[in-house]
Amino acid sequence: MRIGLIGIGQAGGKIVDKFLEYDFNNNTNFVRDCLAVNTAHQDLSGLTNVPEEKRLLIGESDVKGNGVGANNKKGRDIMRKEVNEVIHLINDMPTHQLDAFVIVASLGGGTGSGGMPVLAKELKERYSEPVYGIGILPAKKEGQIYTVNAARSLQPCVEQLDNLMIFDNDSWSRGKGSLETWYNDLNNKIADRFGTIFSSGEIKEDEDVAESVIDASEVINTLDCGGISSIGYASDELDDAIVNPGILTRLKGGVEINESESTMRLNSLVEKSITGNLTIPANIDSTERALVILSGPKEFMTRKGMEEGRRLVEEKTNCMEVRGGDYPKKDSNEMVVTVLLSGLHDLPRVRELQRIAVEADGQIKQIREERGDKLDKLLNEENAEELDNLLDI
Repeated sequence: MRIGLIGIGQAGGKIVDKFLEYDFNNNTNFVRDCLAVNTAHQDLSGLTNVPEEKRLLIGESDVKGNGVGANNKKGRDIMRKEVNEVIHLINDMPTHQLDAFVIVASLGGGTGSGGMPVLAKELKERYSEPVYGIGILPAKKEGQIYTVNAARSLQPCVEQLDNLMIFDNDSWSRGKGSLETWYNDLNNKIADRFGTIFSSGEIKEDEDVAESVIDASEVINTLDCGGISSIGYASDELDDAIVNPGILTRLKGGVEINESESTMRLNSLVEKSITGNLTIPANIDSTERALVILSGPKEFMTRKGMEEGRRLVEEKTNCMEVRGGDYPKKDSNEMVVTVLLSGLHDLPRVRELQRIAVEADGQIKQIREERGDKLDKLLNEENAEELDNLLDI
């Protein structure tokens, strides 16, 4: 699948940077062009893989390159005012080669959560290619303001995007390292999961041919139902003696692969991917469409394993539209199962965010009313004191 990748805000830019690293390391070439957009100059200058000419600072007259400080209303207003500048750079992309646009942003930040739905709406009006989003939900411990931003931005993002794929930071516990290390680890997880989806079907000359080829249309048809999607992912490292057999073993005809054992292994990974490794937890029986991708050494990608893996997803999700295929990787030392669950309509975390949005709006309204009353009282008291002083004179 060939995509035009656009990162908005700090998290969006860093994830685009990570995708470019993934694309280069795996020689997949699914990112045909990219753009990083931000209101903070420092965030743009910290990118390492996004070319200088593909970095755009917006809102300079409003925030002087200092960012919007997690104010997503300000982020939205700046994007609305300068969206033509963004589109101007997107017009330079080889859009005739693209299968889709993908916008990446944190739903809890200011520039990203405010700008994502504005840019998505503009792209859909100007181009025929689908516009997808990768939205990052902040962990609760990252701060209340980010959670409230996510609660408010979720609905407009879903409305404007053709599909919003979510990665929920709250589902991934933080280790003992620094916050920067934790974010970097999360960005690696994002690149691995979404990278497998986007790169599948991009056949390279030196790679093995898949038993059941996945192309861009499989991904697009799966995402075509709209709404919110989650991705399941599970991997299993293979014995080095199997992946890299010695000279004597190769002379004897190589390692014999037990098809039944390989199929059982794949089924186990399929089940693991959709039961405990989703990018956002969901009741999977609310899935409208699904896509199953098996990747690893060709010898392990059996047709039987593919068929049983797809059947297992059908049973677990009660979904009638389950597509699937394999993506052989010649030099890989692991078996990987990636499952895209699209059109989900039962996500506990989303229900929680909707509740938070309603409560937050009510609290803010109450605070403003109380503040107004106190301010009126204060001014009246000050006026009264001034009148007393004048009378004394």
